[in-house]
Amino acid sequence: MRFSRRSLLVGAGAGGVLLLAYAAWPRGQRALLGTSEDEALLGPGIAIHSNGRVTVAVPQVETGQGIWTGLAQVAADELGAAWEQVAVVPALPSDLHANALAGEEGWLQPLGAWREWQLDERQLRITAGSTSLRAFEGPMRTLGAAARALLVAEAAGRWGVAADECDAAGSEVLHEGKRLRFGELAHAAGRQVPPDELPLRASAGKLAGRPLPRLDAVAKANGSLRFAADVRLPGMIFASVRTGGGARIEGPPPSGVQWQTGEGWVAALGPDWWTTEQALEAADVRTSGPAGGDDKAVALALEAALAGGEARVLRSAGDVEAAFAGARPLAADYSAGAALHVDLEPPSATARVSGGLVEVWAGTQAPEIAREAAARAAGVPLGKAILYALPVGGQGGRALEADLVPIAVTLASRAGRPVQVTMSRTEQVRSDAVRAPLKARLLARPMPDGAIAAWRMRVAGGDGTAQAMARLFGAGSDGFRDTALPALPYAIPNQSIEAVEADLPIRLGYHRGELTGPATFFAESFLDELARLGGRDPLAMRMALLGSNPRLARCLVKATGLAGWDGGGPGSQMGLAVLSAYGSHIAVVASASVGPAGEIVVSRMVAVADCGRAANPALVRSQIEGGLIAGLSQATAAAPSFRHGRVLGPLQPLAPTLAGTPELLVEILASRAAPGGVNGLGVAAAPAAVANALAAATGRRLRSLPLDPMS
Repeated sequence: MRFSRRSLLVGAGAGGVLLLAYAAWPRGQRALLGTSEDEALLGPGIAIHSNGRVTVAVPQVETGQGIWTGLAQVAADELGAAWEQVAVVPALPSDLHANALAGEEGWLQPLGAWREWQLDERQLRITAGSTSLRAFEGPMRTLGAAARALLVAEAAGRWGVAADECDAAGSEVLHEGKRLRFGELAHAAGRQVPPDELPLRASAGKLAGRPLPRLDAVAKANGSLRFAADVRLPGMIFASVRTGGGARIEGPPPSGVQWQTGEGWVAALGPDWWTTEQALEAADVRTSGPAGGDDKAVALALEAALAGGEARVLRSAGDVEAAFAGARPLAADYSAGAALHVDLEPPSATARVSGGLVEVWAGTQAPEIAREAAARAAGVPLGKAILYALPVGGQGGRALEADLVPIAVTLASRAGRPVQVTMSRTEQVRSDAVRAPLKARLLARPMPDGAIAAWRMRVAGGDGTAQAMARLFGAGSDGFRDTALPALPYAIPNQSIEAVEADLPIRLGYHRGELTGPATFFAESFLDELARLGGRDPLAMRMALLGSNPRLARCLVKATGLAGWDGGGPGSQMGLAVLSAYGSHIAVVASASVGPAGEIVVSRMVAVADCGRAANPALVRSQIEGGLIAGLSQATAAAPSFRHGRVLGPLQPLAPTLAGTPELLVEILASRAAPGGVNGLGVAAAPAAVANALAAATGRRLRSLPLDPMS
């Protein structure tokens, strides 16, 4: 298969990858995309073809969340492009697409102050943490405005009019009935000098805020969008792999297969992947995880940390100790099991090492870090490493760590020919870096009027995101990030949220929604308990505590109205939960009961969200719907168990089937606020809503996630 930039376009018809090469931008900035002879570069991130096609370079990785469409829509709106003429490519490496917001939200904090200072947020080029639109709406608007200014300047010069008398819409520059198409202006406009101050539109154009079709929808539907396992290169051979500590293999390989070993992995190399996987299946391959932990070791570590570990206060207000003094607080212990990524796409990476150059094809949420890993594995300077970062197949955060990249490079170097490494479904589950299991102890002092005078939540476990960042940057982890647990959305004058790092003998990693889901389950379940113990309507109690959060209160009023909230009394089968996180707000009402065989039956979920300005409401809705289903899976599917530090099972995590998916009603509130994150909202709020619905239906409080009515 021959790769060229023409084959990399998405929208206007094709698939997409990231070509890490550079093109010069006249003002000293590195361009974010390359151009052909028929295209002109108008600013570092937009190219316009003579036929009018507008190609936008998007700095974030497409993981199924629709960010290629959302960010391209922002830039195209500011530019004044016609949507049917817009295409998108992933951005080339540049300081312009560093995720500064992730840095501001503490993603580098676990590395320690010295390492954090060395790296700073400019080197944090990742797609994670519901940061994409929040971090890049402004820069993408700037790209669009810069290109528009160049086009307008060229058209105004031809007409002999002032630039500020012209506008751009429908891929044309307009002035008092005169029109010039973008394609006619592009090459000459590219030679114009950009203004020092870019004229941003005072309000949205014709594209922003509309539910426009996804640019990658056709390519995904017809199979032309390439993922990592789709790559085929001349002379390529294949490998299957087992990873873990102390990895070793005994016995000779079958005919046509080679054994290869490295630090923490063993691989079978052969003419096709199936042959290599069967060879590993038949061999005696032995691996282990961190400290060889099992379920008992994990449980003991959590209990020890919760009981006596040194806590780090993440959030606090008022004087909690004084507020609890002389009172007998209500208390409850909660827990949440580890969570698997439930990867849709099998992890895969392809490498070619030739002539001092290393090329890698992989799906990764951190392309530059993966590129650096490839260079180290090949022993070449970074400038000799090229990464083609393909779209990620909905891995729920696993692709933040491209573990297979250095393995593929090592194998290709040894073989002298291209090698593609792919994990089996079983291996990807057993080697998963899971969301950390947690235990929590909550205390509260409720008042007769429904207020809460004091609140304390102590959480024991681990911060998988912190550990993932430590592995990415080759540093030690400094425990929980300050932002690892969400703030309470309620007006409680005295509160403390603290975390204790447990010595967990299993591998933890970044997971969609991070620890926001378990923390919301703990807090919203306990608040529900307080309401029911006090004989109060859970809705009324929450509304009384949301005086300082009107956006969330609005979501809650709307959600309960749409759901037909019945008071949540005994036997109602309705429960609710709220969350403010990532700059967004969501309220979820679930209808749930226990079936005749003890199974959880969720018949309906209603969600109302305020996510600030929505570049594309359809993308927001689909992300929340998908998050609700993912959260339902986490609430009802079995948690993983461990042996020798690796996941023992379940090897096929049970997600809701299409027939078992409840009715979903999602409404997005119009808002003029800054864009908020969306990806982690539904998945975090759903389990608590289901748990509270089951408490109403059965009269029994389930304090462990996943929920088990038969326990």
